[in-house]
Amino acid sequence: MARVRDVEMEELPEDVQPIFHRYATEYGPFLNQVKVFAHRPPAVKHIMGLLLELSEEKVLPKRYLEIAVVVVSKINECTYCVKHHGPRLVEQGLSPETVDNILEPEVEGFDEVDMLVRDYAVQVTNNFQYMRDQIFEDLKQHFTEEQVVELTLRIALCGFFNRFNDALQIGIEDNVMTDMLSHETAAE
Repeated sequence: MARVRDVEMEELPEDVQPIFHRYATEYGPFLNQVKVFAHRPPAVKHIMGLLLELSEEKVLPKRYLEIAVVVVSKINECTYCVKHHGPRLVEQGLSPETVDNILEPEVEGFDEVDMLVRDYAVQVTNNFQYMRDQIFEDLKQHFTEEQVVELTLRIALCGFFNRFNDALQIGIEDNVMTDMLSHETAAE
């Protein structure tokens, strides 16, 4: 249970309710998270709204987005985000073992671009002030500038969500655990 009470969708202003609903159902099973964010309707409107809009545009391939999110969440030890995004990475064709070992020097199932995204997520999370130009040159060989900006945005936002979720002790939804276990069983 979170450190603050859940706010139900009906308690929000009418213009924010559709965003709450879409985020909790279409974006993913993030109901517990959005119920906490709902203490601040502008956060639901703009932060969740932003994520929904970025998801609709599909500028960045889902595989790379999920690699980045899982990497950041593992570095920050955010169980909520790892449990939500690990199965999404499995849906992108990677094994649960790959998800578990995503921070290892060698990652089974990763190609050169996957490793580049992983390494970039590590640098943005841990060493952003010491990054060298070379990683951007490497990224530009595989991604447009728009994609590099979105990848960076999503990595930084993930760090924000990790801190928010853990500070307020947002609980993992039951269906997330079921989904995670089904992906593990399917891989065996």
